[in-house]
Order: sequence, then structure tokens, then C-alpha cells
Amino acid sequence: MIPNRADALHLMHEYTLNESLRKHMVCVETAMRAYAKKFEQDEEYWGITGLLHDFDYERYPNPPDHPLKGSEVLKEQGYPEEMRVAILGHASYTNIPRESLLAKTLFACDELCGFIIACSLVKPDKKVASVEVGSVKKKLKDKAFARNVSREDIIQGAIELNMNLDDHIHFVITALKENAEQLGI
Repeated sequence: MIPNRADALHLMHEYTLNESLRKHMVCVETAMRAYAKKFEQDEEYWGITGLLHDFDYERYPNPPDHPLKGSEVLKEQGYPEEMRVAILGHASYTNIPRESLLAKTLFACDELCGFIIACSLVKPDKKVASVEVGSVKKKLKDKAFARNVSREDIIQGAIELNMNLDDHIHFVITALKENAEQLGI
């Protein structure tokens, strides 16, 4: 099966009612599409992987149910193994190795997207356009800020992509800024 965005979006909406979680998944989709373009990969495929990475979280929030139960649903619906493995690997506790560039990129984008959005929400205008690399790095040091976001995963994600952390943060901020109107951020 070659996945398409309309079907993936329908599945995401079927499983996820929370608007913030939906927005997070679309933000990760945006970052994944930008990286796909940078790495000369299939933007649609990478975007759908980002869009679906947390689709099961609302129904199955406890590890290891998320993302294992979601992977079962994706398998039943004919989604490619590479996509399912990347989604499984974004949760470190599954112990699924992130071997493909797709898997490494999804892992690198997930927590960072959530953190950048949290940074935008404390700006006076609450817009991602006001977020800069320096402010993200400063907030990363503040353990009380967005405490549920794994700083270790953000750092590890940049390492797995062989990118400088500042460059990775800048790249994701730029991707989100370019799609800010559609994302409502």
C-alpha cells in the first residue's frame, strides 16, 4: 500500500480528538516534510510518518501500548513496514533500533517540535515566528519548563542525524515558521 495523506489524516482524526495532540502531529509532519526535501526523500511518505506517529496515543497513552497498538492498526491497514518501524522507534522504551534515516529523523523531530511549540506559547504573541534558537536553548536548560519533554531525546535526535543541535533547532523552527499559518502557530 502506498499511503496517502487523506487516509492518514482520516485515521488520525478517528483515533485522536484532542486538538493539541492533532496539532503536534501536524507539526511533526511539517518538520518531516522539510527534512525529506533536504535529504531528497519522498516528502509525502515522510510527512505521513510524522502525521501518524502519535495517532494511537490518546487511546493507548501508556507504554508500551503506545506505539505498539498503533503499529498493529497500521499493519492491518497495510501501511509499510519501514513506516511502522520508524514510528515504533520514536519511543525509546520499545528498544526498536532507529536504523533508517526516516526513523532517525522522526525521533529527532518529535520532542523538538513539542518543545518549540511550548516555547512559542510563552511569547507575547504566542507565535512560532517569535521563537529563536537562543530562546529554545535557554529554555532547554530550564528543567521546570515543559518538564514532560525529554531534553535527552532532543539532544540524542540531533546526534543521530549527525547535526549540530543549533542547526537542528534552526531547521525545525524554520520549517514550522514556513507553515505557521496553516498550523495556527
